[in-house]
Amino acid sequence: MRLPSWLRRAPPPPATPQPAALSTADLIATWERIIIGDAKHWVLFRHGTCVVLVGSPSGLSERALEILREWGPAHVGTPAADFNILTLLDHPGWVVTCHHPDVLSYVDPAEVGDKTDDFTVGLYGRSKRDEDAKDLEVVHVHVAQDAV
Repeated sequence: MRLPSWLRRAPPPPATPQPAALSTADLIATWERIIIGDAKHWVLFRHGTCVVLVGSPSGLSERALEILREWGPAHVGTPAADFNILTLLDHPGWVVTCHHPDVLSYVDPAEVGDKTDDFTVGLYGRSKRDEDAKDLEVVHVHVAQDAV
């Protein structure tokens, strides 16, 4: 489509810098501090989503993959897009929950900068969960102490 000569196009906005992703080692250390209870297994995905599991330690990755495949994608206008934000007291950052009680995403303060309102943090955490549900890449499996 040809624009009229009197209409000037605005220059494209500058690229928004992407927040630095936490390393896998940092995410593991964070979830080790956040999750309370030695009887819980958990599986960590690449973007920081954690699926908490109880029971037998066998097949943890497969169980977590199944849960995240079904419950991880964020479908706008459905309960899958809903979230709650838990501000951590003993660790910087937030945990973003979803419609499955055992699927959690950690948001580090460095990932959101000065935009620490619940809406921004929640959307960011939800987007991490959605990415993990698409990629389905397990980066760590934590077996509970009592199962070792």
